[in-house]
Amino acid sequence: MPGPTDPAGWLTLPDVAERLDLSISKVHQMIRDRELLAVRRDGVRRIPADLVANRTVLKHLPGVLNLLADAGYDDEEALRWLYQPDPTLAGTTPAATLAGDQAREVKRRAQALGF
Repeated sequence: MPGPTDPAGWLTLPDVAERLDLSISKVHQMIRDRELLAVRRDGVRRIPADLVANRTVLKHLPGVLNLLADAGYDDEEALRWLYQPDPTLAGTTPAATLAGDQAREVKRRAQALGF
């Protein structure tokens, strides 16, 4: 059952590799390079399904993940930030907004966290 700040769906790393048509080692590299966000759920590393929608990683996700890391956020904190409902983003979450035309606003907000 998803928590209040968890995504609706999860993918395992092999599922992500298949969806993106990449090797599992490339998926691991993308996680290390902060191009993807993976957290442990039930002992298994998982990636929020909506971050790899349409068989690709959301365009601004790597930049936002790097900005959050620079602001001192670990993966769990970054996940909470991405999935915390924000009434100033039309009542949606930063993660959902990354897929739309306000993605740059989410990036700007992540950058502001470092100050």
